[in-house]
Amino acid sequence: MAPERDTPGRVLGVAALVCVVCAVLVSAAVVLLRPIQDRNALLQRQRNILEVAGIYRPDASVESQFSRIEAHLVELESGEYVEGGDAIRFDIAKASRDPKQSDVVPEVTDVARINRRPRTMPVFLVRGEEGLETVILPTHGYGLWSTMYAYVALDSRGERVKGVTFYSHAETPGLGAEIENARWRGSWVGKRLVDDAGQVRFDIAKGLPAEAEADYHVDAISGATLTGNGVENMIHYWLGEQGYGPFLARLRSGGA
Repeated sequence: MAPERDTPGRVLGVAALVCVVCAVLVSAAVVLLRPIQDRNALLQRQRNILEVAGIYRPDASVESQFSRIEAHLVELESGEYVEGGDAIRFDIAKASRDPKQSDVVPEVTDVARINRRPRTMPVFLVRGEEGLETVILPTHGYGLWSTMYAYVALDSRGERVKGVTFYSHAETPGLGAEIENARWRGSWVGKRLVDDAGQVRFDIAKGLPAEAEADYHVDAISGATLTGNGVENMIHYWLGEQGYGPFLARLRSGGA
């Protein structure tokens, strides 16, 4: 009698062999593709910064254009630049999770609902022939469903908006996700975020504001109140004393 070929042991052995081969192929693909993925992620980050600064040109390479950008890491508590480190590759989400790089934000001051704040954060500067032109600040805060990550471009005094882009979030499509809408983001341009005393006054709400507040006001997205509140709180936190406030104070005094 011929031996039975499809024994349980043989089936399990073949299945195990297939699993090992697939695992090796997947691991090899990850290793081989990782440098490409990392490079693409870096280029996308650089492009986001160039676009929010208003200097991106599709007819030139991202890398060559990014040479105009001056990247720094800033110690948030002091507002001073930190020597060393790679500001453009700085992983904000990873740093926020690492107790060695971040601190717990007390609930009473955690208006942006970030839980932990990195001790250092990147800043990006654009200088021209007459000096500093644009300051780009990475910010993040919780909306309705997700942590929203954005770049905010400000004028040389860190007061008026020159551009804003939300590059990562999971807000509701058609509602909160309208924070990506170019028309809504365009309504930010020229608005003041802080007053002459350095206090954050920015406001997102429906309806016309009082005349004295109009310069600080952006109209809310219909049906996305909680997302809008999250964006407003994000700006108040990161431009305030717990965020980039000390750095912006140095900037206005000519020390940055």
